[in-house]
Amino acid sequence: MTKTTRLLIIGVGVLALFIGLTIGHYNTLTRPFPGHNDFMSRWEGARSYWYDGLDPYSEQASLNIQERIYGRAAMEGEDPGLFAYPFYTVFVVWPFVHVDYSWASAAWMVLLEFCLVGALFLLLDIFRWRPSPLMLGGLIVFTLAFNFSARGLILGQPGHLVYFLEVLTFWALYRRHDAAAAIALAISTIKPQMGFLIVPFLLLWALRVKRWRFIAAFISTFGVMMAASFILLPNWFSEWLYQLGLYPTYTEIGSPTWVVGNWLWLGIDPISGKWRVMGGYGDIITFALNAVFVVVMLWGWYTVLLRNRKERFWWVVMWTLLTTHMIAPRTATPHYVVFFIAIIFYFSYMVRHHRRGAQLVVFFTVFLLVLPWLHFLLTVEGEFEHPSVYVPLPFIMAVLLWWTRRLWWGNVVLEEKA
Repeated sequence: MTKTTRLLIIGVGVLALFIGLTIGHYNTLTRPFPGHNDFMSRWEGARSYWYDGLDPYSEQASLNIQERIYGRAAMEGEDPGLFAYPFYTVFVVWPFVHVDYSWASAAWMVLLEFCLVGALFLLLDIFRWRPSPLMLGGLIVFTLAFNFSARGLILGQPGHLVYFLEVLTFWALYRRHDAAAAIALAISTIKPQMGFLIVPFLLLWALRVKRWRFIAAFISTFGVMMAASFILLPNWFSEWLYQLGLYPTYTEIGSPTWVVGNWLWLGIDPISGKWRVMGGYGDIITFALNAVFVVVMLWGWYTVLLRNRKERFWWVVMWTLLTTHMIAPRTATPHYVVFFIAIIFYFSYMVRHHRRGAQLVVFFTVFLLVLPWLHFLLTVEGEFEHPSVYVPLPFIMAVLLWWTRRLWWGNVVLEEKA
């Protein structure tokens, strides 16, 4: 059997699986239980543009989104469901706007599942871990059932797609497919708050190691997306910034560092019934924590970009992603799927270097599956997760990354191609 024939068979099998899962999701989930509101805002905004000729940031497009979510216009205090993404997101969502939303959300949910599992396989290749079939099956279940993964699937969170594109970027750079890496990274900017630090780092790194094809392909791809956006909707950028500026008016929770700085001083406003800061030194604490993460990140950038410490590349990538989600003015817990990068690294290290590595992986897999769900279920208030849910994983990851930094630096597997 030739390589082309084998790839064709695999492609047909994947397509058949995608179609079968979409039909199953439609019949069991999206038709009887419509939702996926994080996807809905992007889908209806894109549909309003492609089919109704509406500006996706316009009041009418926003009303279309709200009527699909609430069956009416959003009331004061409710999430208005604004499009709130860069205009070129309409190109990413375009394949899904030609069918009924129940079918579109089913296909989108399956795509996100493929993204999570696909990212897992890419990470296994980067870290050169070949788990047994049984352990691989367990890792797939863990990937999909992990609290932050599963909630993202339920919400239709585009962040899962961005996570996959970021991992694809790292894998493609690792394998020296620089053009593919650049295209994936450019598309990942549909959600800038997930990559506003890793994008400049990778471009500076590529400049440092003279990966010109990566730089040229990124500039070309991003430039085409931006040019097409301005041609189709010249004022989109100012409208997008305006919608971003409205975030604080309907979001209650900021970054993990904001939660640490403020949530102990949070209370329920007796008039509005919402969480609000009741007093304290929240801003000072938040600024200090942010400064710590940024300073460590910049030190890491210095060692890799100026001192050419190649062996630190992957650790700096992970710390940069951690800092991104620590300091972004607004994040969402489904974005925490990026920490799978570190989790898979630690699991692969356990298996290779500890006699009971497989048992340790099973233990920590169960631990990570159970505790976040318990935390969420025991603290959830109506439709909203408690601010404390934002804290444990990123801060535990920060301690681990700092404590084990030499383990990352000294790992031969990571040094070979970075």
